[in-house]
Amino acid sequence: MTTKKQDRKIALIGWSLQSIEAVEELQRPYVVVSMPSFEGYAKKYGIPFISWDFEEIMKETPMEQVYEKSKELAQILKEAGVDHVIPIFEDTVEWAGALNALLKENKRDFHHSLLFRHKAKMKRRAQIGGLKIGVFEEARSKDEVREFLRRVNDVLLKNDGEEYDPIHIKPFSKAGAVGHHVIRKEDEIDNSLTDDLFPCLMESHLDGSQLSCEVFVHKGKIKFLNITEYVEFGYSMMVPPSPTIEGKRPLVRKVVKQLVETFEIENGFIHPEFFITEDGIINFIEVAYRIPGGNIFDLIQESYGFNPFKAHILCCDPNTTEKELKNFFPNEKKVKGYTGSLMVYPRVNQIKALNIPKELETHPGFHKHTMFPPEERKVPEMEGFGTPHGVVFFHHQDSEHVKPPLMDFNNHDFYI
Repeated sequence: MTTKKQDRKIALIGWSLQSIEAVEELQRPYVVVSMPSFEGYAKKYGIPFISWDFEEIMKETPMEQVYEKSKELAQILKEAGVDHVIPIFEDTVEWAGALNALLKENKRDFHHSLLFRHKAKMKRRAQIGGLKIGVFEEARSKDEVREFLRRVNDVLLKNDGEEYDPIHIKPFSKAGAVGHHVIRKEDEIDNSLTDDLFPCLMESHLDGSQLSCEVFVHKGKIKFLNITEYVEFGYSMMVPPSPTIEGKRPLVRKVVKQLVETFEIENGFIHPEFFITEDGIINFIEVAYRIPGGNIFDLIQESYGFNPFKAHILCCDPNTTEKELKNFFPNEKKVKGYTGSLMVYPRVNQIKALNIPKELETHPGFHKHTMFPPEERKVPEMEGFGTPHGVVFFHHQDSEHVKPPLMDFNNHDFYI
């Protein structure tokens, strides 16, 4: 069956109402492929939907075997007129790669997607491309972690009972901070690491201010580069970054361009993270090929005035024309102010009430919050940082009315 270019559909793999709204506003033919639990909602609101239980399949399928497991779904998409697949979640990146490989009859697309999911493959590719990274190795046991910790600190001359420099442990395929452990002592290896974390990446510690970039790429060219400052990792971030970091934008752009070329990004959106030192040394941490967490797209939209969800779809779709992208992105240096978000995680096991301080509501940088008075309930245990129970947003022309409160109110107990 031949499909005319204007009738080719995009398949969104995952679930994002903002992405669904964006693709509809762009008037792109589309279909959502997601978990069965979303099917009822999709039918109610007329969202084109294909049910696929990724979670159940992935319980018994290593990411390297997704290509074979995706053939049935690829045929369904082909018959539906789908031309290109866009991942929304971290766990769907390899699925999108496999499906695009099958639809375009180019298996290299699948292997390319694994570079963004398998952290050891990712680090090796970055190293081959000349990006600055820490010392890293793969581990399949606690003993290998112990040996790596000792080797790293041996070359750092941390001998004779001196406090060790930390190392970082990250499972190959986990998203964000899930499974991330900082090991400073040998006894933490036995006490903190569980068997399900292996195999994993081990890496030496890197210093500097942590930031992420949100990079919209089309035809191999960077169309827009956002820089997000991680004020406190896992809790708060700000767009654009502090003037000190913003002043290093040319250096950041140079490294991001190197990253795009190293990972051979032709069309799409990438979300790399870096450490940057005061003297401008930039160390690569990792890169994702999906929408970032932490409300970063919301911060971008507030500060720059364009819809990043639309930009994501336009840049990922190889059928997008230069005419469609012309004048879509604003000047990176012309912002409408600084925007920050503080993700709120309860510090109590049982929530009884919401506690909003007057100092927050009267602060000149306060914009809004998404917390609400809860029914009394138990706080579930979560891996990584988990799901925040609300977000506090700040916005102001002066970064000093955004960054300091992000740090100050992080210590406040909003739920008691």
